[in-house]
Amino acid sequence: MKEGVPVLSEGTGLHETLALLTSQLTPDANHKDETGFLQDVFGEKSLSYLMKIHEKLRQYERQSPTPILHSAAPLAEDVLEELQNGTLNSEERELIQLLSTPHLKAVLMVHDTVAQKNFDPVLPPLPDILDDDFEEESVKIVRLVKNKEPLGATIRRDEYTGAVVVARIMRGGAADRSGLVHVGDELREVNGITVLHKRPEEISQILCQSQGSITLKIIPAIKEKNHGKESKVFMRALFDYNPSEDKAIPCQEAGLPFKKRQVLEVVSQDDPTWWQAKRVGENNLRAGLIPSKQFQERRIAYRRSVGTLPNVKITKKPLYDQICEKDCDYEGYFNGHYIAGLRRSFLLSRRDRQNDSRQSEQSETAEFLTYEEVTKYQHQPKEKQRLVVLIGSLGARINELKQKVISENPQYFGTAVPHTTRPKKVHEREGVEYYFVSRQSFEIAIQNKKFIEYGEYKENLYGTSFEAMRSVMAKNKVCLVDVQPEAVKHLRTAEFKPYIVFVKPLIQEKKKIADISPVLEELNDTVDEELLEMAQSAAYIEDHYGHLIDRVLVKEDLQSACGQLWTILEKLEKDFFWVPCSWTKS
Repeated sequence: MKEGVPVLSEGTGLHETLALLTSQLTPDANHKDETGFLQDVFGEKSLSYLMKIHEKLRQYERQSPTPILHSAAPLAEDVLEELQNGTLNSEERELIQLLSTPHLKAVLMVHDTVAQKNFDPVLPPLPDILDDDFEEESVKIVRLVKNKEPLGATIRRDEYTGAVVVARIMRGGAADRSGLVHVGDELREVNGITVLHKRPEEISQILCQSQGSITLKIIPAIKEKNHGKESKVFMRALFDYNPSEDKAIPCQEAGLPFKKRQVLEVVSQDDPTWWQAKRVGENNLRAGLIPSKQFQERRIAYRRSVGTLPNVKITKKPLYDQICEKDCDYEGYFNGHYIAGLRRSFLLSRRDRQNDSRQSEQSETAEFLTYEEVTKYQHQPKEKQRLVVLIGSLGARINELKQKVISENPQYFGTAVPHTTRPKKVHEREGVEYYFVSRQSFEIAIQNKKFIEYGEYKENLYGTSFEAMRSVMAKNKVCLVDVQPEAVKHLRTAEFKPYIVFVKPLIQEKKKIADISPVLEELNDTVDEELLEMAQSAAYIEDHYGHLIDRVLVKEDLQSACGQLWTILEKLEKDFFWVPCSWTKS
């Protein structure tokens, strides 16, 4: 400390005194840590604000602010009656007019109501005689204000002592905001009701039914856990979750429901079984419980082993979007522009179908769809454009949609030119309609996994290669490709950063179709069958590949669908998107 400490006058405020003390601190080699600690403490803005508030309260207390009288309204009535009994001058008439106004009467009535009330805080009385167990324990009385929201804390019974203790504090909840309740605190009473011999479920019910002010009698934990700072981990949900259907959750009211593809901010992973999270984009400050990744994976593995995993069983795998099976070649001109494209109406060989089916089943069995860690990403001017992948259910006609978008701006959009082993026709050009290769070269490329998808039609092989997509992206164009849903997982890499758009047709109701003409009534069975196949195809993709999809586009007609896709593509360059963390790591 400095020797010349200034003398403080009687009128010096506490915050001024604090500032003077801080200024007198000087580094000392022997007490460096202590001096630094004091500087940090005295320099806290919150401490300075508390000192100022304390001074204002003391000043308010010294003034003894009590109302002069508690009946201003009756007094005003008496004055008004007295004035009306005599001869009035101009000032008296003005006073009568003022006292007669309804606004002033209302103000005076409010004054009387407030003046007659006692606003001093009333604390719950402590019992005169404490139990023997309380005599040597520090008891804390906590009063929390709870509206319709949950209290934001869960409880459990200690298996060794039998005491009811606070198991977790939900971030942002009423208990967390108060700062008065901590993990490990022992709960003794709720609103005067003892909880020593009640089950945790009964106590939770009391807390849920309580509204407004809740008084808790607790014994503070000897050591409080250090939870540290809130984590900033963001997860994309790969499954739907409804806590009201989860029998394992400690408190269903504290659970956080979410849908597949929603992004969650995980604020606490202290509990290895139940994380605390918020839905991104919502203003709710209170976090909710969600199953942790490890716990959810264990549950899925167990349900698979005992055969109780809920799943939509479809005996026949629905078809995806197809064009025409008459001929694999076609004139790909659209509005005067040639658009390269691959008809996926080819049939895979029997051997390839069996292998692909077996690999798909093994992959789905090994994959646990729980959460995917994501981060915000925005396309930078010097980066390559993101790959845009279209997948479609039966009836979506995504190739037609792709062609229209590219034809309207061929300088900005492009698509991968497919490979084929069939002979080149006279009017065709290498690298425009197709890349023409020998069958041997094609099969070598298959072995080296060069194709994202391929197949055989009329003894000729057709396929779309990764290199063909890279060629479009190297020209700084947005590459639009339409592939089978099975191929999407192979494209989800940091190189392509694909944006997956699922296109499905708008399925009209049977009644609307039948009402067009009575003649169509006899076609209802055919219409029903087609609509059912389209609905099953869309449901199958959503169920099996929905976790990979970024956007769902419902196609009512070509023009409106093209407008929706244009809007999506325009946002890709300027908006932020959630992508897997692995895509942005160097």
